[in-house]
Amino acid sequence: MSKSTLFEKNFFISIEVVPPAGADAGPLLAELAALEELAIDAFSVATNPVAKPRMSAMALCALIQQRTSRAAVLHCTTRDHNRLSLQGLLWGARALGIETVLVTTGDFVSLRDRATTSDVRDIDLFGLLAMATEAGMQAGVVLDPRPEADGLPHAVERLARKVDAGARFVVTQPVYDQASADALANAVQKIDIPLIMGILPLRTPRHANFLHDKVAGIAVPKPLRDRMHRAEDPIAEGIAIARENLALARERFAGACIMPPFDHYEIMPAILAP
Repeated sequence: MSKSTLFEKNFFISIEVVPPAGADAGPLLAELAALEELAIDAFSVATNPVAKPRMSAMALCALIQQRTSRAAVLHCTTRDHNRLSLQGLLWGARALGIETVLVTTGDFVSLRDRATTSDVRDIDLFGLLAMATEAGMQAGVVLDPRPEADGLPHAVERLARKVDAGARFVVTQPVYDQASADALANAVQKIDIPLIMGILPLRTPRHANFLHDKVAGIAVPKPLRDRMHRAEDPIAEGIAIARENLALARERFAGACIMPPFDHYEIMPAILAP
């Protein structure tokens, strides 16, 4: 199965971007433009993460491609649009020069918000994959092994079905250690699409604990949580761990998607430094 131009390099690096909660993208675009000299291939733009309203991911993708020399990957969910709207969104993205989409179900609306906000989901992920492929886009998906529930076998079986439906690359949930990286790489070695390892830098001991205890799909091993608690400079320690994880990705995966926590894009030069 051939790779598209985004994945022709030996190792692909993308940065996940959260759109602003408002109409002014200027400050964010300035931060991303400041990363111009780094070895980044694309910006991966989330759509309404944690089911909270944000600027249109498609609009921000277009602005990023206008402002920077990098491609933008549009996250597209089954949560926010019906079938008619999704078709229009995909065609609109192609018209704006956006060629790659990450297809997801989207975070669930919280119980507190359900009185005023509802899911749509009148098409499933497999249908959206087919729709994106028919629109001429390269479609990717997420691999969530649910480490808290030993869900890797089910995730791999579901990934094979996603590939059959049109998926051409896959991004993992954040990975933090050699054992997890090896398990993922070995489990999907018969599925011939680029596997991009998720890297979420740790910010503080509390951040590490929260990700491990409260966020489904993420496991931060105890030795790393202990490192964060012992560190005199937790931010620097989190960057060091992210650099170690990037080295793991280079050994076992086709690329990495780095997810700067809380919009701290200023840490990217330290993570990507040679």
